[in-house]
Amino acid sequence: MKSFSFLRTAVLAVILSGCAPPPPQQADVPQGSTAFSGNVSRVIDGDTFALQGESRRIRVWGLDAQEWNRQGGSDATAAMRQLVLGRSLHCSQRDIDRYDRIVAQCFLPDGRDIAAVMIRAGVATEYCRYSRGYYGTC
Repeated sequence: MKSFSFLRTAVLAVILSGCAPPPPQQADVPQGSTAFSGNVSRVIDGDTFALQGESRRIRVWGLDAQEWNRQGGSDATAAMRQLVLGRSLHCSQRDIDRYDRIVAQCFLPDGRDIAAVMIRAGVATEYCRYSRGYYGTC
């Protein structure tokens, strides 16, 4: 069991490092979106984080990850933390959800879409109800 965990961690590290095929890039964001940027100050779970200076949490558009206290949730949270914590993200607001979180499509400084990276890493899934197959997994 220990070697499987090590292998999964190694594969996840390779995917998160950018060696996977390129996901959608910033140019794919719809026109008319409200753009904003900021440094990630806290990761809440596998699909939600906080930006420094922003009072509302950011819910990643098109991404569905298990809650931190559910099976697979700690892996998703750890992957999101490794991917974005302390980094500057460029985001495009898509909506405000019922919990008053900003729902946004966000990109790393190198242009990678964080939802696509998380989906390809296998730690989260595409939220097809909202993404309508944007990431090609629905």
